[in-house]
Amino acid sequence: MPEAELQPPQKKRLSLEGEVFAVSTDGKHRFSKTARPSITLTAGHGIEGDAHHGLFVRHRYLARRNPKAANLRQVHLIPSELLEALKTAGIEVNPGDLGENVATVGLDLERLPFGTRLRLGTSATLELTGLRTPCVLIDRFKAGLKARLLGGSAGPRFKAGVMAIVSQGGAVVPGDKIRAILPPPPHMDLPPL
Repeated sequence: MPEAELQPPQKKRLSLEGEVFAVSTDGKHRFSKTARPSITLTAGHGIEGDAHHGLFVRHRYLARRNPKAANLRQVHLIPSELLEALKTAGIEVNPGDLGENVATVGLDLERLPFGTRLRLGTSATLELTGLRTPCVLIDRFKAGLKARLLGGSAGPRFKAGVMAIVSQGGAVVPGDKIRAILPPPPHMDLPPL
């Protein structure tokens, strides 16, 4: 009998459509953000009223190192499927708890390539800049959580959502449709931010 050919694992088809599950902001630098009925994105700055709103980096650690660096972390998006998986594993996490501004449904956020544009609702557009790097504050929030957000040998390096900049502003509410527009090939993986 002939030996079976080994086939490389098939990549799951990339989902390019989803929707907004929840939106959250906080005007102060705290780990978690508060769920809101809507948020307003402003081009080049982020989310009105959020602590990370601004042209230059607002992340406290990064701002101490280089306060004039471009703000590549204006908006943090996370798949709500991750929140559900954590709940299934016994870790209670709600929208906004991990500091994200937008929880999504149906998008493979961490698998989208660098430079992907996301159209949210009727007018807002984001551009993906990198993977959110889980920091020590995640374990202070829930012990052992950081280890669950590290990727394996296959797939993205981190599973804590993605970071983006705002290319076109507008209001965003839960239930808004999201459409991902891939950049021209060759596609590059999202770098850690």
